[in-house]
Amino acid sequence: MEVTGDWTAEETEAFLTSPDGRVPLRLACRRPGGGLWMLSLWYRYREGRLECATGANAKVVDYLENDPAVAFEISTNHPPYRGVRGAGTATVAPDEDKAVLRSLVERYLGGTDSPLAESLLSPDREEVRIAVDIERAYTWDFTERMDDASNASDGDESE
Repeated sequence: MEVTGDWTAEETEAFLTSPDGRVPLRLACRRPGGGLWMLSLWYRYREGRLECATGANAKVVDYLENDPAVAFEISTNHPPYRGVRGAGTATVAPDEDKAVLRSLVERYLGGTDSPLAESLLSPDREEVRIAVDIERAYTWDFTERMDDASNASDGDESE
């Protein structure tokens, strides 16, 4: 993975696997008619690859099979803003035994004991794995320049 910006490849990987990086990935792709499409997906990072899961009948599956080029962004939602954006190639394959989905449910929901987890992991659902091989990534980290904003967002109004 080629990384430019504020972080090294190692710092980028640390962010992608940290609790701060546990935000949905925003994935952009091209529809067969030529228009653009963007959606948010849970992800996990493994060895230079972003892995997501979705229903086998989701429109994005058709879009990616038609054109596997994608762009993505993973960034914090609160100051100080920081994250990773980039481009890569997506492949779609069956999620055997829902292994990727189960991992994502555990990562984002903290376990499989909830109505949402049970619904997602239902035997009736057919899931696929979307793997994004990252070709290039750009990182940014506004921690230093947003120090005042991050302190203000802590919610401590006792002073």
